[in-house]
Amino acid sequence: MRLLTFLAFLLAPITAAAACDGQDLRPQLSDDARAELQRAVADIPFPEGNHWIARKDDTVLHIIGTLHTYDERMEKVVERLSPDLSKADAFYFEVTQTDMDAFEKNLANNLSAVMITSGPTLIDLMGDEDWAAFSTALNQRGIPGWMAAKMRPWFLSMMLSIPPCMMEDPNGTYGMDARLNDLAAENGIPQHSLERIDDLIAMFDSHPLEQQVESLVRLSGAMMGSNDQLATMANGYLEEKHAEIIQFARLQGFEDSGLSRDVFDEEWNGFEQQMLVQRNALWMEHILAITDQTAVIAVGAGHLSDDHGLLNQLEQAGYSLTRAAF
Repeated sequence: MRLLTFLAFLLAPITAAAACDGQDLRPQLSDDARAELQRAVADIPFPEGNHWIARKDDTVLHIIGTLHTYDERMEKVVERLSPDLSKADAFYFEVTQTDMDAFEKNLANNLSAVMITSGPTLIDLMGDEDWAAFSTALNQRGIPGWMAAKMRPWFLSMMLSIPPCMMEDPNGTYGMDARLNDLAAENGIPQHSLERIDDLIAMFDSHPLEQQVESLVRLSGAMMGSNDQLATMANGYLEEKHAEIIQFARLQGFEDSGLSRDVFDEEWNGFEQQMLVQRNALWMEHILAITDQTAVIAVGAGHLSDDHGLLNQLEQAGYSLTRAAF
């Protein structure tokens, strides 16, 4: 999600730009894996489409699925969307740039939101072998071990999910939401956050530290971001296949994790409950309060599909939905 990508870049050293050249992994799937992926997507509501228009009475909502990382192909997408979106009365983001700037200012004086400031560090809570593996992956991302040892587990997992090449790219966080933020600012359109940063971090940090570390170690094999994963995600996003990308990540994560199916599903479902289900429910409280105006709802594309997705929830709330050009 946008905030976590932002935080990762905030704390990581930025060096010369490096291209994230990777290959889409989907064509390499075996026939069995491809069939499993198709089965997983088959029954998911609203599996595709990055631009939907939801209408109810005099309320019009442009629902835009975003990708939080840079891809030059987004420039033409924004050009196509601009004529319609520039007429909106308001833009709603997961977190606005203004709120992120304020959080960054506070973070400079108090890192406790993302760092362990007292008590045992991750070195104390992990075994030597596990910590050595994490240290190697973090060194590849320019994160020294002494800093990583004090990162909160949920934040460390997000750092590891970002490929090393992205950590070296100063434009890495200039994704679709950042571009739409600029569009709103250029047109003087008010912007609003769908969630408070403090509430979001409290949710991520709601489990005991020891439990967070256990989950971090369990999923270590599945969370390491690579150039190929980034290319797969970006291509899937621009093909508007957000449900497929989530299910592909789940399929690949299980294969890479080395866990039993039951243990992996428990971890994945917990992740999905926090990152998608709970947050979508909270966002819908704000979205349903928007009336008698045209608004843009720009959130990560992964929040659109499935029973808990924003599109299905809007339809259940009586909105008529139409897929629009992206």
